[in-house]
Amino acid sequence: MSAVLVLNADCGPLHRVSLRHAIRMLFREVAVVHEAEPDARMGIYPIPTVVRLVSYVVTRWRHSRGPAWSRAGVLVRDGRRCGYCGGAASTIDHVVPRSRGGGNEWRNTVAACGRCNNRKGDRTPSEARMPLLVTPYAPTWALV
Repeated sequence: MSAVLVLNADCGPLHRVSLRHAIRMLFREVAVVHEAEPDARMGIYPIPTVVRLVSYVVTRWRHSRGPAWSRAGVLVRDGRRCGYCGGAASTIDHVVPRSRGGGNEWRNTVAACGRCNNRKGDRTPSEARMPLLVTPYAPTWALV
C-alpha cells in the first residue's frame, strides 16, 4: 500500500497515512481528494495521493519541537542506508554507545547494516576505525 499525504484545510502538509486510512477519511467526509492518479490495475477508480482536511486542525505543537526519536524514524531519515558502508541497513547504531552514556537521540544514532553494527560493537567510530559517511541530524516534520 502506498502512503497518502494529508494536507490541512489551508493546504499545509500534516503527515502521511496509509491508503486504507485515507479512504476511511474520505468515507467519513473529514477529507476530500486533493490529488489522485489513475489505478494501474483496473483503471476504474482514481487512487488518491493527496487528501485535504475539510476543517482546519491547529498544529502549534508541531513547530515547537521536531518529531520524537524512533528506530523506524532513523531508518527513514537515513534512507535505509548504512552510515558506515553505504549498504542496505536493517538496524540502528549508537555513535556514542549506550554503555558510555550515549542515548536514543537523533544526533547519536545512524542506520547500520548488521555486519557494520556488529563490527563496531561497543566502541566509538574512531576507536573502531569506521568513519561515518553521514552526519546524524534531527529531522523536521517535513522530512518524516
